[in-house]
Amino acid sequence: MALSNQVKNQHLLWRAGFGPAVEQLGDLSKYTPKQFYTALKKASSKKAEYMDVADDYLKGLMQGIEEVGRQQKKELDSDERKLRQQKNREGVRNLNMYWMHEMVNSSSQLREKMAFFWHGHFACRNLNVFYQQGLLDIIRTNALGNFGSMLKEISKSAAMLNFLNNQQNKKDHPNENFAREVMELFTLGRGNYTEHDVKEAARAFTGWSSNVKGEYVFRRFQHDFGSKTVLGKTGNFDGGEVLDILLDQKQTAKYITKKIYKFFVNEKIDEAKVEWLADRFHKNDYEIAPLLEDIFTSDWFYEEKNIGTLIKSPVELLVGIQRMLPMKLENEEALMLLQRILGQLLFYPPNVAGWPGGKSWIDSSSLMMRMRIPMLINDIDELNVSAKDDDDVMMGIKDIKKQPVRNSRSSKAAGRMINADVNWNPLYKNYETVPREKLADEISKNILQVKSAVSMDLIKQYSDQTGRENFIKSATLQIMSTPEYQLC
Repeated sequence: MALSNQVKNQHLLWRAGFGPAVEQLGDLSKYTPKQFYTALKKASSKKAEYMDVADDYLKGLMQGIEEVGRQQKKELDSDERKLRQQKNREGVRNLNMYWMHEMVNSSSQLREKMAFFWHGHFACRNLNVFYQQGLLDIIRTNALGNFGSMLKEISKSAAMLNFLNNQQNKKDHPNENFAREVMELFTLGRGNYTEHDVKEAARAFTGWSSNVKGEYVFRRFQHDFGSKTVLGKTGNFDGGEVLDILLDQKQTAKYITKKIYKFFVNEKIDEAKVEWLADRFHKNDYEIAPLLEDIFTSDWFYEEKNIGTLIKSPVELLVGIQRMLPMKLENEEALMLLQRILGQLLFYPPNVAGWPGGKSWIDSSSLMMRMRIPMLINDIDELNVSAKDDDDVMMGIKDIKKQPVRNSRSSKAAGRMINADVNWNPLYKNYETVPREKLADEISKNILQVKSAVSMDLIKQYSDQTGRENFIKSATLQIMSTPEYQLC
């Protein structure tokens, strides 16, 4: 049985974006997936704006350190250091919320979704907000551009150089961490290089550093200018030339393509398709847009076996709900707490390998928590779960509140998690011509990518029958609270 345009387009919008926005529901059956993808590309063609959330205190401090830096090292007293750390944490928190807001509201869905993928691929944890802003800008600017260019920019970013200890990588005392992760996680993948390759590549990256402003600095007196042999090639290589050697390897194209396939298509790899895609990716000199075009305009991408097979990451889940239910949040920090509880806090990957994804998102407790979120947003449920202090996801950020956020509207509502003002009118309008007896089925088709094991009769039974709008609202929340909504 041929799948409808609506099913295919919802599939496309969940994979090439963060799910359909409520105002797009009426268009899902009108256009072909290729027309929708063309629109997604066009909307994402504009340049990403730099996200600047650092406050004036940090900017002033940075300027002061820069002015003094050449004559003497500016020492901060204990209170100043604590204040700087606090301001940086607040900055990273604000960057998290700013970017999530962009994921929800931006028409550049393809760019933001691809940037979200690269955020996990080039996983980096750093509590310097200037470094994180710079890294995010590189990722968002190059998300649909050239992988090689992005790799080289990220390899020279202060965030990554510091996170992977390359500031300590000096002639005669090489630190192999940066070179190893570039090979293992960013390009070739484990098992496709030798320990000798790592040692030699580390020598090529000696002297790669950054200044206090987060700008790349090459410290030539710390660089090893001697001959190196990397992956069978010999020369007086510097770091940039080593990256070119890695990019020359077709294995790099295959490693990246396989990871993209798992993220956007299916956890079960079709080796023949990955081989074909990787070959074209390599021949196209690592241009990302043609690779995505090959995937999202193919017939096989829309095969039934690829639809509703991926588990939404916590960020995809939270952003997708907000796109379907436009809302204003009185306390946006609640979203950060939910990210942390569910195991994916932006800018705090568990390690340099990023989030494992897939079935790791779901266990018995996290599934129940995920299914409660729609009711939490609607202030029907209370949050009585907090993130574990020993959880990897915390990464030393215990300053984020663990207690339920109090709802300010009434003492009776105290303890509820999210004070959200949902605009239901666009959803009501979308279903205004649908007969009452067909409402639950129509809502289910828009909300779910797979058929629910929960019968629509049961959904109707637990929905508010006192009026058409009340029914649409309550049925939507009920369907979003089923296990099937966790899939896209």
